[in-house]
Amino acid sequence: MRTTLLAAGVALAFSYSHPVLADSDLSSLKQQLDQIKQHYEQRIQALENRLEAAEKKATHANSKVKQIEETVTKSSTSKSAFKTQNSFNPAISLILDGRYASFSNNPEEYELPGFALGGESGLGEEGFSLGHTELVASANIDDKFYGQASLALHDHEGSTEVELEEAFIQTIGLGNGVTVKGGRFFSAMGYLNEQHEHAWDFADAPLIYRGLFGNQLRDDGLQVSYIAPTDTFLQLGAEAFKGSSFPAGGESDNVGAWTAFANIGGDIGVEHSWLFGLSHWQANDIDGRTSGGHAHEGEDEEETPSFSGKSKINAVDFVYKWAPNGNPSQQNFKFQVEYFDRREDGVITMLNSDPLEATRYDGEQNGWYAQAVHQFKPQWRVGLRYDQLDSNNSGADTDILEEAGLDNEGHTPKRYSAMVEWLPSEFSRIRLQFNRDQSYEDTDNQLFLQYTHSLGSHGAHQY
Repeated sequence: MRTTLLAAGVALAFSYSHPVLADSDLSSLKQQLDQIKQHYEQRIQALENRLEAAEKKATHANSKVKQIEETVTKSSTSKSAFKTQNSFNPAISLILDGRYASFSNNPEEYELPGFALGGESGLGEEGFSLGHTELVASANIDDKFYGQASLALHDHEGSTEVELEEAFIQTIGLGNGVTVKGGRFFSAMGYLNEQHEHAWDFADAPLIYRGLFGNQLRDDGLQVSYIAPTDTFLQLGAEAFKGSSFPAGGESDNVGAWTAFANIGGDIGVEHSWLFGLSHWQANDIDGRTSGGHAHEGEDEEETPSFSGKSKINAVDFVYKWAPNGNPSQQNFKFQVEYFDRREDGVITMLNSDPLEATRYDGEQNGWYAQAVHQFKPQWRVGLRYDQLDSNNSGADTDILEEAGLDNEGHTPKRYSAMVEWLPSEFSRIRLQFNRDQSYEDTDNQLFLQYTHSLGSHGAHQY
């Protein structure tokens, strides 16, 4: 670089000189060249000094960045270790639930003509009572599994019962949209079934859930679900159950019941969302599913209907949600509808009858409900619900069907419900609900005043 600059200086000098130069001119020219050389050497030296200083500053900066990165890495490792240790401390929540109930009919005489009720399908206690209180413990077991257990406390015939409602593990690290769940859990059959009672929008289950599942379908088994990598939400899944719980019933050494389900949904802008679902439940070898029976005067034991045979249920559900500007905390609206259809083929036996009574049975039962809930202010919600059932059961002995509660008696069960809620916070709810229940011949006016409060850590509810 110096040679180039010097050559340029010489050329510049000669461009101003005469063709024939005197000695004095040569001497002056040399002085000018020396000055130019000295000037450019000084500038080059200054540039080199600045470059060296910049390199030192860059080296120092890199050193500082490296120190910061090491500090952050140590801090993250420390926090990660803390989180890993802390993750073994489960999140514990207690859902307090209680109610006051009033019925115009005797709740012990409740029935759904055409449906043999089982499970927890009754109306519950009249007056003040403990509702469905839950104690839930959950945590990430490690980076591969999540675990949860739920204990339910509720009143039954004047005594408080404790029940293991759910106890399962679920994968969280399989990837590719696949999740596996194993243990005791609520089935993904339908839309409402997977939700715990305290998350329901009404104080009681829809009539069709009461008639088919005894309120909810749960069992011991395995669930595999897959969420496709698509812009529109698409979930596919299947479940295999022991089949020892209603509506299967009986003991099984293998798979006694199974389900398959599919859900598709998405958003419409930022304010609207929807979900559409199809599901199927089936049990091919039900052996002795029992339901509520009828006591006969002078008998020590109840005659209890028992079903053995095949059963399958198909369901379709749809949910639509709206929230202004996508913020549901201030206002929101939800509409949901579900339809179920059950077909059964087998034998109905009246246990404890003398002589033993039995008949061939072909069951056709269906029902649906639709409900709408509007949160018009941050702390207030109102809701309306309509239920309707239908059945067309047949058998060789109609008297046995009537005793089992499977004769529809020419009646179409239906119900109208209205509720209003006060929500002081996301952890508290006070609900007043009225049902005009026409499930059987005598219309029952039902009133519920319910409180639900959440204590401790509690995860978000699903869509």
